[in-house]
Amino acid sequence: MIEDLNMIYDEFKSANDKSLERLEFDLSKIRAGKATPSMLSSVTVDYYGTQTPLSQVANVNTLDARTLTVQPWEKPLLNDIATGIINANLGFAPQNNGEMLIISVPALTEERRKDLVKIAKAECENIKVAVRNHRKDSLDMVKDLKNDGLSEDMTKDAEGRVQEITDAYTKRIDDMFELKETDIMTI
Repeated sequence: MIEDLNMIYDEFKSANDKSLERLEFDLSKIRAGKATPSMLSSVTVDYYGTQTPLSQVANVNTLDARTLTVQPWEKPLLNDIATGIINANLGFAPQNNGEMLIISVPALTEERRKDLVKIAKAECENIKVAVRNHRKDSLDMVKDLKNDGLSEDMTKDAEGRVQEITDAYTKRIDDMFELKETDIMTI
């Protein structure tokens, strides 16, 4: 029975770790005023008839806090990459200098910053819902063990342990949101 409980805890933690990884990825896509190569992670380029991620056809770098550069591995791709960036609807207008694309990242307005914080908050809430769903699944497994003969005390302890893990993950999500909010609101 104890092995079964440990397995439940491990599965619960693993599912929550995956949810946190997803949250990190989603939060990294929310721009915070500073130019980062990850801003273009959703861009795909028509590469010989196949939609290919930008990172597989070009180097993306930051020139300074407000400028991205995209250096294609093949110069004929410059126009296709520019089209891909425009079609990604990120609000960027790439400038082609014949060698690379230069993208100026506009400064965020206060209103836009507040909107981005709301988006980040919504992403965090979605992951909290996922954590609660994982908790429900774990508690259902504990109930099944109780029906199979797990003592009342061990059941209560297991439910308490699942709640402790839930609280820890919820705190980590709140911490991630606070960091992202600070990052977005910092001018």
